Amino acid sequence: MTEVLGRVHSVETMGTVDGPGIRFIVFMQGCLLRCQFCHNPDTWKIGTGTERSAQDVFDEAIKYKEFWDASGGGVTVSGGEPLLQVDFLIEFFTLCKKAGVHTTIDSCGGCFTRDPEFIEKLDRLMEVTDLILLDIKQINPEKHLKLTTKSNAPIIDFAHYLRDKEQPIWIRHVLIPTKTDDPEDLTKLHEFIQTLPNVKQVDVLPYHTMGVYKWKEMGIRYPLEGIEAPKEEVVALANQILETSSYK
Repeated sequence: MTEVLGRVHSVETMGTVDGPGIRFIVFMQGCLLRCQFCHNPDTWKIGTGTERSAQDVFDEAIKYKEFWDASGGGVTVSGGEPLLQVDFLIEFFTLCKKAGVHTTIDSCGGCFTRDPEFIEKLDRLMEVTDLILLDIKQINPEKHLKLTTKSNAPIIDFAHYLRDKEQPIWIRHVLIPTKTDDPEDLTKLHEFIQTLPNVKQVDVLPYHTMGVYKWKEMGIRYPLEGIEAPKEEVVALANQILETSSYK
């Protein structure tokens, strides 16, 4: 059997914001979206990154198991878009589950398709996945296209797939002034979330500029220049509309 190699951008050994507890985070290389607010534009390019086997990444991750056991943590695979490398994820998460490790995928599902081969692999992946962090960037189709260069139709369909699989998910929404904070859009997002009984948590993530330096290093113009973090009252309103507290 041929060993599946994944293209990995980097790892973080003690993450605390990408799932429950302390987590080992694997950032996969490659993404189809070009979000204007992305803080990891260096993960965009497909076909680059460091080739690593699932066993190699697992062997590095498992060294931190005592921290996961103490905090209710585990392993999270993020990106980039991890579902672009679904074969690697199946192998990696299978190793994790055999070791009793909690597994999470941080994805927007931008590459989701109903192609039978992809669905068959995704079904296998869900069997070894405990939680999906589903990033819904903008519920309005036109605004989503402008914000990310891609349609949100695959993302909505991915949410429907996860609903039908009864896969536990946390919804995450980055709140960006003038881009994703319109109360009307937030209300529509809330209405959509209400159709997903498998949602266990909803998180509003206030926009920040900590990744802007990467755009500059890469020689790419940052499209949200001048936009600051949302004010506290705007974040509070978003939390109220999305009823985030009701999921805690």
